[in-house]
Amino acid sequence: MKKQNKNDNAANRKSYVGHVFNIGEKREKEAVLNSLNPEWARLHREGYIHIHDLDAYGLTYNCLTFDILSAFPYKNFDGLDPEEKIVGVFDFIKEMLAKIGNEQSGGMSFANFDKDFAEIFAKLDVKVLENHAIFKACIRSLILWCNNMHTRMGQTSYYVTFCIGLGTTNSARFLAHTLIDCFYNAGDLVYKPNIVFKVHKGINRFPEDPNFDLLEEALLCTAKKMIPTYLLCDCEADRNTDPEKLSIMGCRTRVVDDLFGEAGAIGRSNIDNISVNLPRLALESSAELVDGSFKEKLDLFKKKWLEVAKTTKDILLDRYEKTCNADIELFPTIRQYKLTREDINEVGLRGTFRHGTLSIGFIGLSEAMEVLSGKKYWNDDSVYNEALNFVKYMRNYLNELRDEYHLNFSLLATSGEYISGRFVEIDKKLFDSPVMKKDYYTNSFHVDVDSRLPAYKKLELEGPFHILSNGGCISYIELAEAPFGNAEGLDELVEVAINSGVHYLGFNFPKDVCKQCGAAGTFDVCPECGSKEITRIRRVSGYLEIQDYFTKGKMHESKNRKTN
Repeated sequence: MKKQNKNDNAANRKSYVGHVFNIGEKREKEAVLNSLNPEWARLHREGYIHIHDLDAYGLTYNCLTFDILSAFPYKNFDGLDPEEKIVGVFDFIKEMLAKIGNEQSGGMSFANFDKDFAEIFAKLDVKVLENHAIFKACIRSLILWCNNMHTRMGQTSYYVTFCIGLGTTNSARFLAHTLIDCFYNAGDLVYKPNIVFKVHKGINRFPEDPNFDLLEEALLCTAKKMIPTYLLCDCEADRNTDPEKLSIMGCRTRVVDDLFGEAGAIGRSNIDNISVNLPRLALESSAELVDGSFKEKLDLFKKKWLEVAKTTKDILLDRYEKTCNADIELFPTIRQYKLTREDINEVGLRGTFRHGTLSIGFIGLSEAMEVLSGKKYWNDDSVYNEALNFVKYMRNYLNELRDEYHLNFSLLATSGEYISGRFVEIDKKLFDSPVMKKDYYTNSFHVDVDSRLPAYKKLELEGPFHILSNGGCISYIELAEAPFGNAEGLDELVEVAINSGVHYLGFNFPKDVCKQCGAAGTFDVCPECGSKEITRIRRVSGYLEIQDYFTKGKMHESKNRKTN
């Protein structure tokens, strides 16, 4: 039997530097917990909550969408010929990603890679179409760099997202097309970076739109490689925000409303997030009210959540204050390139981070509702309505925090890469419940991965949760195999998703690659050479990763997924 990797992060790979980092990281996390209010540390240790990126507590923020246009270093390219400028710009991108990747704890995003860099090259007096060959080579190199470089902390690849689809000039369209085409043809073991296609009526959503052909190209690429994913700018949650200012950071992070400026993600971060273990609170409520009704258990469940959420708020505020009071020298790249909404050199850390979000996340809504009601929430209308009402309850509390503290509090539908298994392992020591037998909790508000609901029904059920989860969320459709060439079928599901209220959409299917001959498909034994040495690429939490490196809980989830 193959030994399971014991990763806390599916992107980790073994190295000397990574080994040393892991030792220091674990000690730093323990030191941070020991320094916190004992009640806060207890909630984390006992699995009521998970304080993400503990080692970064008070030192840095989570993720960032670059304000790349405000302070691009044009002077660095003075006197260079067009070819040198092109190569230099793409070298600059890699350098910036590597530097920022080690200044923060989460993902990095370009909100409009195609449109923004078309503008940058125009200002550099570089003719994009006249230099198409070198652009193609540079974009291919950038893709391979994002996929292959595990140099962040000596072991991890960089969490990079390129949002595209809205640029309508010839240069912007060429950059979007080339990014999609190079990713499509880069090989079956190339599964990063994350590419997000922004779908918007009047630009690319319908056949009469100028970029509809790019949407079709994107869908064909998705049908082969599960990327791009889709930011649905016309959904209920996003339709009133300028689509150019929308972005996805990390695997699902959404940063839009801002108490200190206009809505949009550009130049803004999620500062910190903490996730609450909903099944734990449900298990406790059910145990305390063994003969109670669903409503009685639900009321107690809400009360318990609120108690935990109030403490979680205190931790978020403490971390925010410590981050605002950190040493500004920890952020040399942001200072140099002025990548945030306001110049950090002028407004300081507090003036910069006030634009960010503080998020309370949640995992296991499905299991919590099943414990309280005895039914799957997605299989019973009354339980579904109560599940939706509970998420509204959580969101209302976050809105109250926003108004009380005048900070950008938000509700995050947590991905749960690490905690889906961690929470179950802890809860199994305290409770005996069928919801834990599968050894993972379901992401956020998601329908169970083995529900076998039709794709349209899953989207219709999950859609209403998206507008409530303003800190970020995603919905997936699970397919039996790669739908090669079926752009039309995927486009129909994109439309269903938009009309259902889905904000961010991904398509999953099993992708297996033979390590011996490179054949790709869905198999346990290679149909070409007979090898059993197979690399399995799956979506773990928004990004694609190799299944062998999944955390324990996500490994169980991946193997339990059934098609929609």
